[in-house]
Amino acid sequence: MSARRRLATLAAALLAAVVLLALSGSLSVDRVRGWADGYGAAGPLVFVALSASLTVIFFPGPLLAGASGLLFGTAVGTPVSLVAATLGASLAFCLGRWWAHDAVEEIAGPRTRALRAWVGRKGFLAVLYARIAPGMPYNVVNYAAGLTPVRLATFAAATAIGAAPRAFAYTALGGQLGSFSSWQTVVAASVLAAMAVIGLGLAARDPEIRGALGAAVLRGGSGPGRGSSSRDDRSAGPR
Repeated sequence: MSARRRLATLAAALLAAVVLLALSGSLSVDRVRGWADGYGAAGPLVFVALSASLTVIFFPGPLLAGASGLLFGTAVGTPVSLVAATLGASLAFCLGRWWAHDAVEEIAGPRTRALRAWVGRKGFLAVLYARIAPGMPYNVVNYAAGLTPVRLATFAAATAIGAAPRAFAYTALGGQLGSFSSWQTVVAASVLAAMAVIGLGLAARDPEIRGALGAAVLRGGSGPGRGSSSRDDRSAGPR
């Protein structure tokens, strides 16, 4: 079974489990919070480990941040979300660099090669822009950056800084589930709108960001893994 198919199967199984729980009525605010309470003070640590692992297999970050807000509230959930997102991104980065180079090429194809070239040129700023710009695939960037000369510490720092505003926003939205008229919801929506405007402004000023966004969004229509990697592509960047 190919790497892409294995990841797709795992993601489908996780999604099916969530759907079954939702249909059975077992997935409710009180039940989810009860699960977290059962771990006591270790609850945030358990969530960080689980969320980071799901990030590695391309699970949507906004859903994970929203779950953190639902479980721990905005004040505690925001740092938990940010730590989990940064740790998960760093794990994917390491997998892309040291273990799954060929699998990453197979899964993401031309998108990864385009993003890899861009991140390799810009380094810290490229990772920071990728966390801010709307439409940039968060999880693909994690793996693509691992195929570049960017240092892990640089990648993690840029990820933490760039992801912080959205981590707060999605966590706040999750924490206010069922009461979307609260001030936290309004602030969260404003932060997301501001991030979109800032990201679009950066893309308008920097042609390389526009090119990277185009590669990530437009080339995505060809589907991951289509298109072979040349020997030069495979040798570019550390493994």
